[in-house]
Amino acid sequence: MIKDVLQDAESRMKSALSVLEDDLRGMRTGRASPALVEKLTVEYYGTDTPLYQMATISVPEPQMIMIRPFDKTALKAVERAILASELGLTPNNDGNVIRLIIPPLTQERRAELQKLVHKRVEQARVAVRNVRRSAIEDLREFEREKLISEDDLKRGQDEVQKLTDKYIKLLEEAGQRKENEIMEI
Repeated sequence: MIKDVLQDAESRMKSALSVLEDDLRGMRTGRASPALVEKLTVEYYGTDTPLYQMATISVPEPQMIMIRPFDKTALKAVERAILASELGLTPNNDGNVIRLIIPPLTQERRAELQKLVHKRVEQARVAVRNVRRSAIEDLREFEREKLISEDDLKRGQDEVQKLTDKYIKLLEEAGQRKENEIMEI
């Protein structure tokens, strides 16, 4: 019973970590990465489609992303999606491929990105703490229903706290890695 609560809590904490990592991967740093654009949705024949499903995304140079749609008629739609996104990049369309030149980050933009990383890490921390609270409530409920003893409750709460500490540390490390990447010149 306690094991089930712990497994559930760990899987939910893991998903909070993976959501944060996905989020951070999509953040722009000084160098090009396909993760910047692959989740972009493009209106394609009336349906919102993720870019990675309709184009090959490559990084031929450290400061350039190249997008080659499988269907050349989608070039204009991809271009519109990039312009409408919050990337702040201007697509260069040559009729076959779209090239995105990633300009070097300014010091102001680096500071903004750093704040955004802090905000996202804090949101993930809150998610992990909510999982902890929910798991401890479940354990207390078991104890109230006399399904576990008071000692089991205490042990279970300690285990949940250890899990929480472990995942908060992992979140902090992910945020720190991204900050270091942003501050790299």
